[in-house]
Amino acid sequence: MRSIQEPQNVRSRGTRDALLNATRQIIEEDGYDKLTMATVAARAGVTRRAVYLHFTSRAELVSALYEYLGDAEGLRVSLSRVWRSPDALAALDEWAHHIARTHPRILAVARAHDRFRRTDPDAGKYWQQVMDGWLKGCRRLMSWLDDEGHLASPWTVNTAADMMYGLMSFDLLERMCEDRRWSRKRYGESLALLFRATFAGGPEDVAGG
Repeated sequence: MRSIQEPQNVRSRGTRDALLNATRQIIEEDGYDKLTMATVAARAGVTRRAVYLHFTSRAELVSALYEYLGDAEGLRVSLSRVWRSPDALAALDEWAHHIARTHPRILAVARAHDRFRRTDPDAGKYWQQVMDGWLKGCRRLMSWLDDEGHLASPWTVNTAADMMYGLMSFDLLERMCEDRRWSRKRYGESLALLFRATFAGGPEDVAGG
């Protein structure tokens, strides 16, 4: 039984990955208005029935793709660099560069997910989980900054975390990197300066130590 199930599981995972990659290609190349179960099936080279065996709706497809990108685009690896930083100020800088490294890669998918979550309760639940994760990370970072005595007055851990959460907006990213055509490097460096000037306390902290 095991020798039969394992190849089936491998094929199933391969089909799922192909569907997710096809979904991403359609969103990035054609726009989410062109995303249908039929176009995903055609791009992936499978039947529509195969799509529905894995995903029940476009919203489920996009939610699964957003999660899939965590591994495919190295988001988790990038984020781990923040928490491996030697101190809170270095982590604050790394947080800025993490955003600049990863968010442009998922912008189109995030926009599609944002659209679906407004009309689909399941997509909305997953979107909220993602946003809760963002806010949890912001609080962890600001707690670290506060514990080391670097959090600027009159910020509290919660108010600083809320503001950081706001500055992670995809709208800000889109305006700077698409409308103003900033490079990711410039965006990351500018975010790091902004975060230091906004949240770090002393002159040396703001200057980058």
